[in-house]
Amino acid sequence: MELYHKIRKSRLPWYLFYIGLTMELIIVIVDKSNYTNPIEGRLFQVTFLLFFLKMLLTAYTGKEWGVILFLELIGVISYRVTGGNDLIRLVTFVAACKEIPLRQMLRYAFYVTLAGCTVIVLLSVSGIYGEISLTQAYGRESAETTLYIGVEPTEETRYTLGMGHPNALACMFLMLAAMGTYVYFEQMKWYSYLFLMLLNAGVYKLAGSKTSMLITTAFLAGACAMRYCRFLQKGRIAYLCGLLVFAVCIGFSVDAAVCAQRVREAQWNEFFYLNPYDNQHIVALGKIDQQISGRIKSLTETQRKDGMIQTWSLFSEPENRKHYFDMGWVKLFYRYGIVPGLLYVLAQLALLWKMYQRRDACGLVVFVVMAVYTVVEAHLISVYIGRNFLMMMMGSYFLPVQKLDNQP
Repeated sequence: MELYHKIRKSRLPWYLFYIGLTMELIIVIVDKSNYTNPIEGRLFQVTFLLFFLKMLLTAYTGKEWGVILFLELIGVISYRVTGGNDLIRLVTFVAACKEIPLRQMLRYAFYVTLAGCTVIVLLSVSGIYGEISLTQAYGRESAETTLYIGVEPTEETRYTLGMGHPNALACMFLMLAAMGTYVYFEQMKWYSYLFLMLLNAGVYKLAGSKTSMLITTAFLAGACAMRYCRFLQKGRIAYLCGLLVFAVCIGFSVDAAVCAQRVREAQWNEFFYLNPYDNQHIVALGKIDQQISGRIKSLTETQRKDGMIQTWSLFSEPENRKHYFDMGWVKLFYRYGIVPGLLYVLAQLALLWKMYQRRDACGLVVFVVMAVYTVVEAHLISVYIGRNFLMMMMGSYFLPVQKLDNQP
């Protein structure tokens, strides 16, 4: 026991965590490049082991151990049902975040991700590795001109800068902007936000991703407002609005999963018969679907109607790990099951409550923007722990830091 306590108080747990985090971040960066990682699964096993060892070398209260073991049990059930160990890895990572300061974690994740993305871009523009652009149809035409009439969609060239797809380029800029702003929130001035806005416009010009551009703009505007309007940080209204937005995001996603087939049929009827033959609710969903590039209708494109509510189950099934679509909250319940999905939603609500208690204004903006982004994109709902920096926030908020002498 004396040796155990000596090791626990040494820098070894800190090194274990950051080696694991570094590997997870590099795995994400490699995934964003054109390179296919042949040993990705084996690397996930290594990072799990590192985080597990860090967890064993960390002191938890009895209540914390109870929650960790319960969630690990849910992860084991998910693994037995689906064959995927994502939840086990995720719970272990969040638990391992204890005694690692949040801003230290995020600052490190920000710089490693920034460095990795910079390398990908430089390799691409120099012609050494990775395509600089991608020419294809991006679905900007309406269903009336392509799906119904059969007109060939127009191809266009957008820039990827080595990241495989223009949306990936825009997505990574959003994530970097969010992480960097959160880490340096108190030091940032108005011209910092203006500079990021100009960069955002430049990324939009290259990638043409309207969704990411609008979400990034909303984030920067919200963070700037929180920075200079102190009354928004201290009051309840902003946090209640954040709760409302989060509830709307979840509600809309569930509604889309329920009504996707009716939306598809209503759009068909509207075009051919000039009448949707459905109620105003479905008509409204159809109009929203047209603005988000047919993401609701995409849930009906397979024989099983993958993503629709009838393909959800308590702990999912192996088949649900094979199909991909963009709607993140729908993917959460479809791929991982209703029980894990609800637990994640509850964890998000608990995170929001912790942010309110600490008056984490920039954290609130990050929370709201990522909730909205996950409605239409599934970047955060992934096997890649390094993608979802909200997990670091959960680990820090749910498991309070006890400052140790060995922490830098």
